[in-house]
Amino acid sequence: MNHFFAQLNQDLKQSELALPRLIVDAQAFEQNLHYAEKKFQYAPHVQPRLVVKSLACLELLKQISQRLATQRFMVFHLPQLLPILETFSDADVLLGKPMPVSLLQHFYQENHHWQHAKIQWLVDTQQRLEQYLDVAKKFAINLKISIEIDVGLHRGGVSSEQDLRSILAFIQTHAEYLEFAGLMGYDAHVTKLPSIIKKAEDAYAESQQIYQNYQLLIQRQFPQLWHDELCFNGGGSPTFAFHVEQSVCNDLAFGSMLLKPSDFDSESLQVLKSALWIATPVLKVLPYTQLPGLTLLDRLPHRTKALFVYGGYWMADYVHPQGIHPHVLYGRSTNQEMVNVPKQTQIDVDDFVFLRPTQSEAIIPQFAKLWFYKNRQFEAYETFRE
Repeated sequence: MNHFFAQLNQDLKQSELALPRLIVDAQAFEQNLHYAEKKFQYAPHVQPRLVVKSLACLELLKQISQRLATQRFMVFHLPQLLPILETFSDADVLLGKPMPVSLLQHFYQENHHWQHAKIQWLVDTQQRLEQYLDVAKKFAINLKISIEIDVGLHRGGVSSEQDLRSILAFIQTHAEYLEFAGLMGYDAHVTKLPSIIKKAEDAYAESQQIYQNYQLLIQRQFPQLWHDELCFNGGGSPTFAFHVEQSVCNDLAFGSMLLKPSDFDSESLQVLKSALWIATPVLKVLPYTQLPGLTLLDRLPHRTKALFVYGGYWMADYVHPQGIHPHVLYGRSTNQEMVNVPKQTQIDVDDFVFLRPTQSEAIIPQFAKLWFYKNRQFEAYETFRE
């Protein structure tokens, strides 16, 4: 990676735009996308659904959509819904979390012409469903409803057969305004649990069994609601490798793994490459760190020098130059962050340092552009700023 960063540093300096930049390594991204493409070729039981918040850039989504032949999207932030509907003519959208009823009402009040769009609104309780029914009646529309189920993550959603029966019966009673569209069960806990507590394979099998039990309940007790077009969504990136091998789901949400920020370093995703980086220029280089009020420390031997960089304090880890790190006592800064590098490091003002984001969804909206880096050239893509 040292050669990659050295070349990237040189190309950034030649581009003469000395600002913090969010960069996608096109080669690594292509390898990750190719991996996903191949997996879906051998996994006809699941359809890909792209998580918009994790890939919050229309151009990026267009590329992935075309390669994977999908216009299925998962939206977690309502302001990102309209651009998806306007950009993709056959968009099929599943909301990734339950939206406050006021947002649902505002959406149809301002965008009544989208009343027939393929949008699955997620509900977690009957109380929320009753609120949604009031909106559907107000605008005389039929809402597609997907039900959030708890498959072991314990982040809310239906957690008992009784609750599911109650919600399904309510939908059935109000069929003029509500249409059952499917289930959504997020299983990120599967790969996050320490293996000493439960192996990932066992946790996945348990979550799948919970999911399947709910499917059987629908099929047996609500046959009028059961049909082949129901969406049984699972995922996302942390359990991608499990779902493409075997799954009771037919719809797989993922996104972050294509850029692979560090939160997605796991055994099941180890074949993928880190493709997302923050590059920021060095503003100042000092021979050593000076701590305010502690001038006596200036006399001690210094093994590092101090850099002040443009910006800082992102949800990201410094990775280059080798040995770079924030100072534990000096503190963090979003304006001019101070970092230390080994004394022998060859680095000057206007060079760039590099960070690896921990998440893509938290970082991409902080930058107006995503810079696609390919063949030593940069191409700018607009991001979702909200």
